[in-house]
Amino acid sequence: MVKALKIVGKILAGLAIVIVAAIIYVKAALPNTGPAPELKIEQTAARVERGKYLANHVTVCMDCHSTRDWSQYAGPLSGALGGGGEAFTQEMGFPGKFYAPNITPYTLASWTDGEIFRAVTTGVNKSGKALFPVMGYHRFGQLDKEDIYSIIAYIRQLQPVKKDVPQSEPDFPVNILINTMPQEAAFTTRPSETDQVAYGKYLITATGCVDCHSKTDKGKVIPGTEFGGGMEFKSPNGVKRSPNITMHKETGIGNWTKDVFVSHFRAYTDSSYISRKVEAGDLNTPMPWTMYGGMKEQDLAAIFAYLNTVKPIEHKVIVSEKIAIVK
Repeated sequence: MVKALKIVGKILAGLAIVIVAAIIYVKAALPNTGPAPELKIEQTAARVERGKYLANHVTVCMDCHSTRDWSQYAGPLSGALGGGGEAFTQEMGFPGKFYAPNITPYTLASWTDGEIFRAVTTGVNKSGKALFPVMGYHRFGQLDKEDIYSIIAYIRQLQPVKKDVPQSEPDFPVNILINTMPQEAAFTTRPSETDQVAYGKYLITATGCVDCHSKTDKGKVIPGTEFGGGMEFKSPNGVKRSPNITMHKETGIGNWTKDVFVSHFRAYTDSSYISRKVEAGDLNTPMPWTMYGGMKEQDLAAIFAYLNTVKPIEHKVIVSEKIAIVK
């Protein structure tokens, strides 16, 4: 019996050593996506204009990195463009407290273009720390380098917002595992707009539709649920869930035409659109309609064309579910 206990003790001691060694490696050696490249991006008018379009209407960087008016439907931008501060907390289902940083020159003036490029495309910041993938670097690293250059050229032109954002605080064990999350970029070439499906796939990678319109586990999309909806967005008043945007005719958008799809977005930039106030107790939508609504019609049509190639998923989603208030 004593001999058996000694063997068990040695096994446990060995496992403890392995675990400690693994933790030390992850904390000391990772993330490792390589050094920030030596870059000096020329801020041409064309790049700034392209970056403005992407950051506000496609990659929607301004969705998280700005102040939004949540008293209005879809939380339109209300100021402090690029100033950051939006929180993603445990109450919302995140493994810690994560804050969108200030990306105006107030913070980024000391960053090189290469350091910004590495953060955006691999998830490693100026000081070598890992970013939690609520930031879409895993998608942005699949885009064309030139589009990333354009976004950087644009945010370099933002007005400085004097706002200090708290440091993110991941919970255990994510505070260790986060170092394994950054990944090297796998850049592509932006397809020709004449190849509508390929261009739509490129755009949908940039927009991150799959990140929200799928079921997720610990921040990762569950394979087989892509675009089928169901991700939950919790609030004190209830839960909003992302709808199924596959072409399933009963539970998705299989009965929509291209024009219907495009009009769902463009309605929010129409001159006749009046922002709706969200009354106390009502559920707002996390979907940044006023930002995506600024996409070009041909770009929205390309996304619709690509969605038509995605496998339809039978998944009925209850999009809104309010919490009954007991008095």
